[in-house]
Amino acid sequence: MRIAQVSPLYEAVPPRLYGGTERVVSFLTEELVAMGHDVTLFASGDSITRARLEPMCAEALRLDPSIRDRIAPHLLMMEAIRDRVDEFDVIHFHNDYLPFSLFSRQATPFVTTIHGRLDLQEFIDIYGAFPKVPLISISDSQRAPVPNLNWLRTVHHGLPLNLLTPRSVEPSYLAVLGRVSPEKGVDKAIRIAGRAGMPLKIAAKVDAADEEYFQAVIKPLLKQPHVEFIGEINERQKPEFLAGAHALLFPIDWPEPFGLVMIEAMACGTPVITYERGSVPEVIDEGVTGFVARDEADAVRAVRRLGEISRDGVRARFEQRFTSRRMAENYLSVYEEMVERRPRPALRAVAG
Repeated sequence: MRIAQVSPLYEAVPPRLYGGTERVVSFLTEELVAMGHDVTLFASGDSITRARLEPMCAEALRLDPSIRDRIAPHLLMMEAIRDRVDEFDVIHFHNDYLPFSLFSRQATPFVTTIHGRLDLQEFIDIYGAFPKVPLISISDSQRAPVPNLNWLRTVHHGLPLNLLTPRSVEPSYLAVLGRVSPEKGVDKAIRIAGRAGMPLKIAAKVDAADEEYFQAVIKPLLKQPHVEFIGEINERQKPEFLAGAHALLFPIDWPEPFGLVMIEAMACGTPVITYERGSVPEVIDEGVTGFVARDEADAVRAVRRLGEISRDGVRARFEQRFTSRRMAENYLSVYEEMVERRPRPALRAVAG
């Protein structure tokens, strides 16, 4: 099958450090290539892939200080792909609502995976204006604010089987991984670890938009003796970091669409302690891959129950549910259904 994968341009595919959407695009693209499909990846020029790379800008926009309007390169990319639709059997976008208007006016099947939250009013309005556009959700809970859209399927994220694996290290701390922002609950993780009497290591990115929050709220908490702030880490550093943790703390306070860090921890055999928000009940198997807590006190009790969980069992459940091969197979079945439903041009009778 001839498949176009269209990534955001903010980060390379895969990203050098933090970048959930672009990382998932990479995992999916490489798995589809391994399955024998003809895949073209539209992404930044510093991306690395076994697919055919079509660079839509020289490097990831986050790394290019000369780019002040980051939407303009994305609209140029949409126009470039629109001129080439006949080259593909299906086009898979990962760009929110940007392709909706333009690609609804052509015949090549296209689908968009929505990677972010949908509970803000401006998102409810814009997605509601395109009720027939085919969409993929990354969790069932993600659909809640706009349930009546044209949702084709939920496809949970997946990781390559051997990308992140358990390590022979003795766990000695609790961990936070990802991004520092109010909704990610890093302050709560610090309090949970302190109340549980355990060290906490924080490997997290601080975006410019969250710098003020970091300086005002999080930085003063880092002075506590049980807290170590490592900063942003790359893919090679994650296995040792996660495997060395008794658990990943993920006390979120927002409708998390998926939460890639949860399955990254599971791939390393590390349980997750999190809150019941968004996708969490779909991802975490209570008592098997972690605990879903109600509040900080409940999370502290969960820390003390970690001995009930088999780390081998955590890894096994990851292999059953969250590999990139499983993710690619689910997407491929969507592509095949869309191509099969594509209207065939009517044949005109030829006079004899």
